[in-house]
Amino acid sequence: MARDLPPAAHARASDGKACSAGFDAIIALPFGPVGIRADEGVLRELVFLPPGTPLVDPRNATAGAAAHALRAWIDTPDEPFPIPLAACGTPFRRRVWEAIRTIPRGRTATYGELAARLGSAPRAVGQACGANPYPLVVPCHRVTATGGLGGFANAHDGWLLEVKRWLLAFEGAR
Repeated sequence: MARDLPPAAHARASDGKACSAGFDAIIALPFGPVGIRADEGVLRELVFLPPGTPLVDPRNATAGAAAHALRAWIDTPDEPFPIPLAACGTPFRRRVWEAIRTIPRGRTATYGELAARLGSAPRAVGQACGANPYPLVVPCHRVTATGGLGGFANAHDGWLLEVKRWLLAFEGAR
């Protein structure tokens, strides 16, 4: 049975070497490095890492499969992610993450729109986005503020917002 995981901790260390500890793989994607935590046949977490973080070859078969699937996503972004996700998060967060998965590539929804659909508040939706352990698979970059980009992975400036901008441009979001 999958354990409940804490909210995603998106690395912000200035020393990329410190960020590579504890990942089952770290791969390069066009927007930057991504850490993968995976074992026992399930993906446990994806983490956007700072530029310059050293890469780590997959340490287990599940991490290798996840790395392959993430690289393939660049060429075929509409293909379903083939690795099961570890069950985690509160019931509310899981509802938000499922709602995010319904936002089609090339589109966005605001925190307020998702909140209205879920009978919640925009801030709660934003907190659930920030706790998303599966960015790209649960495409929280497609959730924006009413007046602009909004935050991303618990950041409101810096390289993580550059990742969000890249992802939205790559998907042709309007």
